Amino acid sequence: MSKYLFCFGTRPEAIKMAPVVLECRNRNLEHVVCVTAQHREMLDQVLEWFDIVPDYDLDLMEKGQNLNNLTAKIYGALDPILQNENPDIVLVQGDTTTALVSAMSAFHRNIPVGHIEAGLRTFNFSAPFPEEMNRQFISKIAKYHFAPTDHAKNNLIAESVSVESICKTGNTVVDALNYSNHKILDGFQNNFIKKWSNKILTAKPWILVTAHRRENFGTGIKNLCDAILELAQEHNCNIIWPVHPNPSVTLGIGEELKNHSRIHLIDPIDYPSMVWLMQHVTLIISDSGGIQEEAPTLRVQVLVTRESTERPEGVAAGTSTLVGMHKDKIVQNVLFNIQKSSSEIRKNPYGDGRASMHILDFLEEKFGQKRVN
Repeated sequence: MSKYLFCFGTRPEAIKMAPVVLECRNRNLEHVVCVTAQHREMLDQVLEWFDIVPDYDLDLMEKGQNLNNLTAKIYGALDPILQNENPDIVLVQGDTTTALVSAMSAFHRNIPVGHIEAGLRTFNFSAPFPEEMNRQFISKIAKYHFAPTDHAKNNLIAESVSVESICKTGNTVVDALNYSNHKILDGFQNNFIKKWSNKILTAKPWILVTAHRRENFGTGIKNLCDAILELAQEHNCNIIWPVHPNPSVTLGIGEELKNHSRIHLIDPIDYPSMVWLMQHVTLIISDSGGIQEEAPTLRVQVLVTRESTERPEGVAAGTSTLVGMHKDKIVQNVLFNIQKSSSEIRKNPYGDGRASMHILDFLEEKFGQKRVN
């Protein structure tokens, strides 16, 4: 029986990898989970939510470390695991430093790489940075490419990736969201949900804000803050913003936001709390890729605070709108979109929640394995 080695390290990777790990478990397939803990606390919350205990935890997070230091640490810590486990394939997700270094480490040991969420492109190495380069580089290394959409698949084909090595799957984040939706709708509660239920459910509109992209630091964050202040002061919008802990974000938020009664700047929240928030807010302003993929399932519009996106399917489907970090454009689009009914949001262009099944069906066929019932 073939052995699958999953390598991931950040919260977004964990959310998108978890359904594939769970599907492996359901099929009784031999698999090993290795986490770098590129994010620590946020990663642990996701692992607990999906009931995943890593076989290897490299625990490499260090406050203030730069990408080069992290890269070197991952190489050094991961190589003995690859040698010891000798997996038949290493599975990586998306575009992080962990994904890039894990793919490269496997390549150096002549171990095939499977890239989940392959084929996303902006063709601009500066936005997102460094994720765009990471994606393209992993595509050069990977043997198998799990593209979430036709657009992503066509990007790979245009780069001379063989069609036989590509499987269109949908995005595993929809699998994760469906799993989480069911748990929350079945009555899951935590302290955050208990605290915010009355506020969120009684006052409208509520706007969820997130920001973490490096290219938006500085002027971009300031423009976003100016837009939020205007929305709260002049248009009676309620804002909830789980603030990313990066100092480039926190230091850009002025006292006028911190002291406004309609603006709620909160600490980062765990994944189920974020899903609950997305279920109940009127609108989302975000530079997150995962939120662009999740929100359409929940019938919530996303204003994307970026100049371009590697997820153009949502823009084409009308589930997301590119607004950049321009104050007036953000405000205008918020005022337009809060009038929309959720019924106007089309179905999710990123899949139907069966991506994990498609990935493992493809791999079992490649490795000559059949599902264990």
